[in-house]
Amino acid sequence: MTQAMIAIPGSRRLRPSDAQLVQAADPAEQIEISIYARRNARPEDVKRNMEAENLKLPSQRHYLTDAEFDRTYGADPRDLDHISAWAKECGLKVLDVSVARRSVRVKGSISDINKAFGTQLNEYSHAKTGRYRGREGELHVPDDLVGVIDGVFGLDTRKVGRPRFRRSRFSSVPLPATAQARAAKAGPASPVNPFPGSFFPTDLAALYDYPPKTDGSGQNIAIFAFNGTDPDPRGGYSLPALQTYFERLGGVTPSITDVVVSGPGNNPGPDTKASGDRGDATGEVMLDMCIVGAAAPGAKIFMYFTQFTSKGWVDALHQAITDKNNISVISISYGNPESDPQSAWTAMGVRVVNAAMEAAAAKGITILTASGDDGSSDGVGTQANVDFPASSPHAMAVGGTKLVATHGARPAIASEVVWNEVNLDEGATGGGISALFTKPMWQNGVNVPPSSNPPHKIGRGLPDVAAVGDPETGVVVMHINGRKLDMIGGTSASAPLWAALVARLNQGLSTRCGDLNPLLYTRFSSGVLRDIVKGNNGAYAAGPGWDACTGLGTPRGQALLAALSGNTKKRAGAKRPAPRRPAAKPRVRK
Repeated sequence: MTQAMIAIPGSRRLRPSDAQLVQAADPAEQIEISIYARRNARPEDVKRNMEAENLKLPSQRHYLTDAEFDRTYGADPRDLDHISAWAKECGLKVLDVSVARRSVRVKGSISDINKAFGTQLNEYSHAKTGRYRGREGELHVPDDLVGVIDGVFGLDTRKVGRPRFRRSRFSSVPLPATAQARAAKAGPASPVNPFPGSFFPTDLAALYDYPPKTDGSGQNIAIFAFNGTDPDPRGGYSLPALQTYFERLGGVTPSITDVVVSGPGNNPGPDTKASGDRGDATGEVMLDMCIVGAAAPGAKIFMYFTQFTSKGWVDALHQAITDKNNISVISISYGNPESDPQSAWTAMGVRVVNAAMEAAAAKGITILTASGDDGSSDGVGTQANVDFPASSPHAMAVGGTKLVATHGARPAIASEVVWNEVNLDEGATGGGISALFTKPMWQNGVNVPPSSNPPHKIGRGLPDVAAVGDPETGVVVMHINGRKLDMIGGTSASAPLWAALVARLNQGLSTRCGDLNPLLYTRFSSGVLRDIVKGNNGAYAAGPGWDACTGLGTPRGQALLAALSGNTKKRAGAKRPAPRRPAAKPRVRK
């Protein structure tokens, strides 16, 4: 007897109003999709246990072993067998099954996939995001798989996410002369900075008082790098350019490992304005690597290359959390508005991504996400909006500031305010109130305001923390050609700065920080971070304590390390940075 076909909750897709139907997708084309199963443990039990753990100091927490993780957050093997058997009955080839990732990866013709999920895949054209394969309506599965299958990804290839970085209005400049760079190595300062008011990552580590005698050693940082979608699928890095940059800073080139989840992998483009406007993500990749590698040179960097699609997001998160690379920090400089007019995310996709981030916390993995560069609107119309996945309560959303420092032998922060340069068309920090997630209990002690949008509900407030993001006081990084320096800002700079700090905190604590939000909000909401009280991002203004512009504040690294270690009496004043190590040859694995 034929089983009834039931819609997967949250799978409904809409066609963007300005997308044009071109034709039906080729029924003979072979594509790969990822089917995600429900997890083992009852969600309410998992949530209750994790809430209690995350309120403890890092040294007191119990993070799950791989075996414990599989039993709690993984899938029941019987569910995976059920999905696999059904997929084979539908004419699909099973490529991979993973208990830890809760996934069954299959391949088949579009014709068979259309029949399996009761849908119709078509080709669409969109003026901004190019051509993509997509669908409309819901996905359906047999009634005995309803509740077993949590999500299906890979049918739709529309672009999901964009880099959260902003270029300064100042042009790129050639590298300082060799003599100048060598002279700079001899002293405590960075090489000659050609951009007045900007900073090398090492300068910021000193200004933000990153703990001395730490460099991230023993930590594995995953940097997400997206590319592989039209109209320009390029995005990647140049190792020689990075080597030049790190060694000109008087440091080392860190260990770099490429992990290709999907797409072309490391595929750098020219990073010109024209290529960037078409989607070349190379500038973003170089920015993230320059900051993490310079501010935490002892950490190992794992570049998770994936595609700008919902499947690319979901697969990369699950792989970074569960593979053998022992990732402790994930840095994500991409996002989409929650109310995206291109309908990039489905409710199903949001649910699966949020669950993956919750699972990451159980392993002690800290996820840093950029909060957006378009102020309180997040680039969508006139109403307030926030970015996803930054709005996930299991991510640490990072906002942006405008930073001014004193000059001299020991520079210090002279002023720091909310980044808002909309008058120069250089953006403003994202932040506000989520329309998708309710206010977490750990935000009860801070003044999260109602959304500025009717009906003015209170939800998850973001960002959680901040760091410099204004391109006018931006970070100096290497251009892909290895011959020029660029001055870049955006919360794409703020997030990796915090990722590097967390790696150094992990090293200093000899354990993982994991999900820091519950602890920061309930025990260290004042007196630990640098409170930013001036400025606004449009609909929301900064003030004493948490606000929807810069969260709880910007780093005071030593004070934060002391607080997380339980030693709140420890002096948290600035100290000299640890001496730089001599340059060394890069350690790169592919």
